[in-house]
Amino acid sequence: MTSPDAAARSRQAASGRRSPALSLFLSLRPSQWTKNLLVFAPLVFAVKLFDLPSVLRATGGCAVFCALSSVVYLINDVMDREGDRLHPLKCRRPIAAGDVSVTLAIGAAATLAAAGLASAFLLDWRFGAVAAIYLVLQTWYSASLKHIVILDALTLAIGFVLRAIAGAVVINVVISHWLFVCTILGALFIALAKRRHELVLLADGAASHRPILDEYSPYLLDQMIAVVTASTLIAYTFYTISPETEQKFGTAWLGLTIPFAIYGIFRYLYLVHQREEGGSPSDLLLNDRPLLACVTLWVIAVVLIIYHPFVP
Repeated sequence: MTSPDAAARSRQAASGRRSPALSLFLSLRPSQWTKNLLVFAPLVFAVKLFDLPSVLRATGGCAVFCALSSVVYLINDVMDREGDRLHPLKCRRPIAAGDVSVTLAIGAAATLAAAGLASAFLLDWRFGAVAAIYLVLQTWYSASLKHIVILDALTLAIGFVLRAIAGAVVINVVISHWLFVCTILGALFIALAKRRHELVLLADGAASHRPILDEYSPYLLDQMIAVVTASTLIAYTFYTISPETEQKFGTAWLGLTIPFAIYGIFRYLYLVHQREEGGSPSDLLLNDRPLLACVTLWVIAVVLIIYHPFVP
């Protein structure tokens, strides 16, 4: 499967030119919107997947985060445009390449931010508050937090946690502490793998593109990734086999999904270490068939196991 912006880039390369509208659309990074599907996680685990009002509210919440995440990407690309021009892949981004002006990017970001936050508060004021915190935190990350070692990766992980919290708030359920722990650990795993990919890909030029990479080393990142990998698998295993989970869902079979979690994480590690990928987690998910198949089968298995006791 090819991501939307990758397909658009292929068409542009074939024609030799890119329209302003297409360039702006690519700057929104539509392939990255897959991250916002995390908003639906509380819906699934709260056993509300077939409750139409909840589904509609979660869908609206996901759309809001798609808009706000695009705001963050536009701001980030404006701030990083000089450094991106030194990167072998990021130099193709429309703002870095000069296909989208800074004025247009800022105008689009302001419009999306206003529309996204207004929609968020219309859905629920608490959801709006979480969405606003997400936007402020990620903008702060683009401005300064990404230059602070360890805190840079942790901030990215917190962005995923806020998506999960927002998904719970918008359908008026309490987020599970298990979902919170598994989300932040899984997101931290992806963030650290992304840093490792950048460090290895850019080699001696890493610090000139992203100065914070000078604070890391492949060995340090490998140690961090190992700790987070083990923690993620342990947390997910404890969640699936805990008496609390069995009582909530009325089934003890959720542990059958553990092999999917193990394979998915190990496949990701393989792609990072052996294929030197991982720079764009969303693109990696969409383009690596084994990983996509694993995630798809995991979702199907979770839904079948969780919802079976509730189906007449």
